[in-house]
Amino acid sequence: MGLETARNSFDLHLSQHKYTLDLLHETDMLDFAPVATPMTHTSRLSPDQGSLLDADATSQYKRLLGRLIYLTNTRPDIAFVVHNLSQFIYVPTTHHQQVVSRLLRYLKGTPGKGLYFSHTSSLHLCGFGDSDWATCPITRKYVTEYSIYLGNSLISWKSKKQPTISRNSSEAECRALATIICELQWLSYLLQDLHLPLS
Repeated sequence: MGLETARNSFDLHLSQHKYTLDLLHETDMLDFAPVATPMTHTSRLSPDQGSLLDADATSQYKRLLGRLIYLTNTRPDIAFVVHNLSQFIYVPTTHHQQVVSRLLRYLKGTPGKGLYFSHTSSLHLCGFGDSDWATCPITRKYVTEYSIYLGNSLISWKSKKQPTISRNSSEAECRALATIICELQWLSYLLQDLHLPLS
């Protein structure tokens, strides 16, 4: 499956280090300088930026994006960018290709990043979330992002464009909060079924 585990008596670390390096090797990105962030904070992707890719480049783009989606299994730090790029999988442009190149340069600087699970972690559920009101320049829909921790270990995360259009930012925040509460409720039921004490 391409997942690597490093385990000792204190913790467990899941990563896709070799998978990431193979991806960089196949895309000839190993010689490029790494960057500190997966995407610039001012980027807003749309279908009319840049020129359309030809059929071969589109096929390569789709395959690469599929591999990046699989990489988000252990890399929540790239989930938002991959989510944004996957919206344009059927009409990719040269601008989208540039954003993918930046993402690959970010991965070059952090190939071993992954998920960390501590053996001494408490069974305390904690969630963090946010929403960007009218982030999508095409549909004006908002994007909800959240991350949920069990103790200090990240166990659930999501970045998703919502199906409805919110009238203002407070409505978008309330909808995001409801999404997080549903996920926390489901996880608490799961832990109760496993007979684990939960706070």
